[in-house]
Amino acid sequence: MMRRFSRSIVARRSLASAATAAKTAGATASATSPLANAQTQDSAFDYEGMVENEVLKKRQDKSYRFFNNINRLAKEYPMAHRQNEADKVTVWCSNDYLALSKQPEVMEAMKRAVDKYGAGAGGTRNIAGHNKLTMQLEAEIAALHKKEGALVFSSCFVANDAVFSLFGQKCKDMVIFSDELNHASMIIGMKHSGLKKHIFKHNNLAELEQMLQQYPKSTPKMIAFESVYSMAGSVADINKICDLADKYGAMTFLDEVHAVGLYGPHGAGVAEHVDFEAHRKAGIASPTLEQNNMQKLALDRIDIITGTLGKSFGAVGGYVAANKNIVDFLRSYAPGFIFTTTLPPAVMAAAAEAIRFQRSNIDLRTAQQKHTNYLKAGLQDLGIPVVPNPSHIVPILIGNADLAKQASDMLMEKHKIYVQAINFPTVARGTERLRITPTPGHTDDLSDIMLDAVEDVFSELQLPRVKDWEAQGGFLGIGDPNFVREPNLWTAKQLSYTNADLNPNVKHPVIEQLEVSSGIKV
Repeated sequence: MMRRFSRSIVARRSLASAATAAKTAGATASATSPLANAQTQDSAFDYEGMVENEVLKKRQDKSYRFFNNINRLAKEYPMAHRQNEADKVTVWCSNDYLALSKQPEVMEAMKRAVDKYGAGAGGTRNIAGHNKLTMQLEAEIAALHKKEGALVFSSCFVANDAVFSLFGQKCKDMVIFSDELNHASMIIGMKHSGLKKHIFKHNNLAELEQMLQQYPKSTPKMIAFESVYSMAGSVADINKICDLADKYGAMTFLDEVHAVGLYGPHGAGVAEHVDFEAHRKAGIASPTLEQNNMQKLALDRIDIITGTLGKSFGAVGGYVAANKNIVDFLRSYAPGFIFTTTLPPAVMAAAAEAIRFQRSNIDLRTAQQKHTNYLKAGLQDLGIPVVPNPSHIVPILIGNADLAKQASDMLMEKHKIYVQAINFPTVARGTERLRITPTPGHTDDLSDIMLDAVEDVFSELQLPRVKDWEAQGGFLGIGDPNFVREPNLWTAKQLSYTNADLNPNVKHPVIEQLEVSSGIKV
């Protein structure tokens, strides 16, 4: 007892001595350091004020975004209701390009999966989220792009970021060459990579080559680009970029987000479309060199393809398709894949069914293209300024953020047509636009209503037309006498094909699950 008591006294005395020493040291620091009492002399940082000020800037430059309450109706596509279900509008700006989110076969696949497997995945792929539907979906994606493997992510934003970040971590000497119009997900991924980066002017391959020439062939390089650029509708020359990659020893990274489902005989994107006939004849198989006039296929020349399940395929999620070693590399190391919950089983079932359905339905693609051509021709007749491009995107140039919103609001309130205004930072200031995306369901009668509405909006708001841009010397290819228009990606012959012209092997093919989805055994 006495020993415990003595120890207690010693402990109290030690604490008292320590407190006295700390107080003395504090006093000394106060006398010698002007920062010692800063925490009591200054007020706290105004976090709320900072946040409010940043949002105010968005309001002042007219780039503040209002989200419209749009509820797309599965049985009345392309109609949607607003807050009041009786208030219906026609949707003209959805990225559900083929309306597969409303396709009965896709919806039924989702319902069956929910009934059998429930709502959620239950965890990451490593813990509880790796399942039969995951492997089926990745096998479908790999077969679509004719690659050895595929890996599904929660979004293509995450997929793009994961690829660049991981190469930055594991290949620190790599240099990235990036098109100036690449998507934010790619730009952010490049920033996260920490790699040296060169940005070349949009689709300017001469400048790209000048940049590549600065480095030895032995320096690791990656050329990053998109097939269809979503806001302008411009298209990359995939084979010419691959020629440069071969010449200078670079990998190729192709984002096909706004092309999958819409291009190629089976909807694999522009990389399939450039070898259209070879792929149409071969179907789900890979064409031989003989079938492609002894030319290597563009799909085979691209090292990494990323795409989305959330646009043409009508679901949600993103993916990477590549050879099995690259897929296994990402599966093993990418934090954006490893540390996130897997997509719900029902989503993966729906996405896989959408890919299968659209593969054998070229009619969806040709209908979408024909409706786009009809609308573009009508807008041209009215003198409405459309940024020229060879793709399915219809960007109507407004050139002012406030007027773009007014035009969008007028279409909605007066004409019951929903087209979202596109402002900075999605597009550069001064290039604000309305971005229209026809689908197979936007038939000519609906296009005629749209044309009348756009004419009314341009007249009432006195928006600049083609002749006005022409008077200023042209802009973005509009009213520019020196601008050379590219032919549409879809030729007249390609648009004449029907489902019956596809190889029968695309109908209900048996696609084996991929070993790399679970892990490669050695």
